[in-house]
Amino acid sequence: MSVTIQFCGAARTVTGSCYLFRTQTGRFLVDCGLFQGQKTLKELNYGAFPFAPADIDTVLLTHAHIDHSGLLPKLVSEGFGGPILATRGTIDLCSYMLPDAGSIQESEVAALNRRNIARGRPEVSPIYTQADAIASLDAFRPVEYETWADVIPGVRARYWNAGHLLGSASIEIEFAGEGAGGKPLRLLASGDIGPDAKLLQPDPQAPAGFDYVMSESTYGNRARAPITPQQRRQRLAAEVRDAAAARGALVIPAFAVERTQELIVDLVDLMDHGEVPTAPIFLDSPLAIRATEVFRNHAASLDQGVDVNRLLSSPHLRFTETVDESKSIARLNGFHVIIAASGMCDAGRIRHHLKRWLCKSNGTVLLVGFQAQGTLGRFIADGAKAVRIQGEEIRVAARIRQIDDYSGHADNAELSRWIAARRPIQRGIFLVHGEEPAIAGLSELISGRIVPGAKIFQPVLDDIYELSTSAPTLLDGTHRRRLAPEAVVALDWHNDMSKLILDINDQMRAAADDRARGVIIRRLRRALEADH
Repeated sequence: MSVTIQFCGAARTVTGSCYLFRTQTGRFLVDCGLFQGQKTLKELNYGAFPFAPADIDTVLLTHAHIDHSGLLPKLVSEGFGGPILATRGTIDLCSYMLPDAGSIQESEVAALNRRNIARGRPEVSPIYTQADAIASLDAFRPVEYETWADVIPGVRARYWNAGHLLGSASIEIEFAGEGAGGKPLRLLASGDIGPDAKLLQPDPQAPAGFDYVMSESTYGNRARAPITPQQRRQRLAAEVRDAAAARGALVIPAFAVERTQELIVDLVDLMDHGEVPTAPIFLDSPLAIRATEVFRNHAASLDQGVDVNRLLSSPHLRFTETVDESKSIARLNGFHVIIAASGMCDAGRIRHHLKRWLCKSNGTVLLVGFQAQGTLGRFIADGAKAVRIQGEEIRVAARIRQIDDYSGHADNAELSRWIAARRPIQRGIFLVHGEEPAIAGLSELISGRIVPGAKIFQPVLDDIYELSTSAPTLLDGTHRRRLAPEAVVALDWHNDMSKLILDINDQMRAAADDRARGVIIRRLRRALEADH
């Protein structure tokens, strides 16, 4: 008998979560997520899957975030005909998130094609359409937490609350008769693990005693100081007061689901108690508006110490659903709050607000979540003096602030405690869903102290491991790889090109006169000609 796993995403990167399991009775996926970040990774979304969608029997979905669910419509449209098993909270969120993702892809491809036509380049098609996404929702089937569900013959799964997002789960999987002495082979896929004492969510839960554990490692090299809910609100209050004093907009790029609702809860509470100046809070994301309604509907399953319905129905909140409503925000001056997707600034309406406010010294941009390598948010966080947004150079003059207190991910200490609580881990732990420094940091933290170093594995994209052996065995690698391992972890030429354009513009502006600018141009031309 054989059980293999192929790491089809979220291997040495934090997006594109997708893991393919093969047994003699069938094939199933854990997650089928969209790649985000650098263009080399995002181009994988347009290419073929490293498997035939029609051959997949079932999908187990950990949660609704697009980097875990975002390619499900493509999977269905290309031939997958089985069920997608998910919690009810995940299904409710996906019913809005996936059509929204399809709509964004259609609108962004339409804008790109207008530029392509003008430049004489071929037109491109979206990864999938809104109609594809709506059609994929028919495949979803609800599962309850802590209740076994059949996956394929000889395989069953059980979902445990991961404390990361409404409906999020770690998934326990049993392969009948594949373990030692004919016992089940037991595996736990962590999904994304929430931090301790997360607003709105319970602490993560899962059983112990596995052959294998797949653990996320997003913040594997980062430690946060312990913080109480009151301390978190006070840190946010300080940022709000400073932004108000600057008399400009407080622009918050936020993930539309959960992070946005947490921020609203605390912002409204601070305003209601007079701890920060009152101001309109514009929720400029149709998806976030719909997700907020889902949170109201699931209020009974959230933290009972928070009056979710009252805080998410505050008169301070202004929902801007249409494009015209969104554009009207640009007419405002003075202090106001804008929360818009996406959290990494790579898509959606946030880019229009950044184009307006990044260049203004009285503006404040507050980053409240993880910024993946190669994203606009990461460049802003790393202190870029100028960035390119939709082909336009924007100088950065606004105050750039960061707080990590609203992260949906456990830090390295919390991850190590979560892993320790899963012991004994008999055969191995796979560190996934993290960039290389994060994976290396978590590996160093748990090696020897929690898990023997020889049992820690760091797969790269498209690696295939045999799991039915006494230790995981990396197969020979004769299968097709979509990217070389180094292409996954390094900034690609698109990022280098963008920085080069910004550097050239800086040099041209700094040149003393037209003659000096002509010298720069001639040197660039000679360099280009020398390469031919």
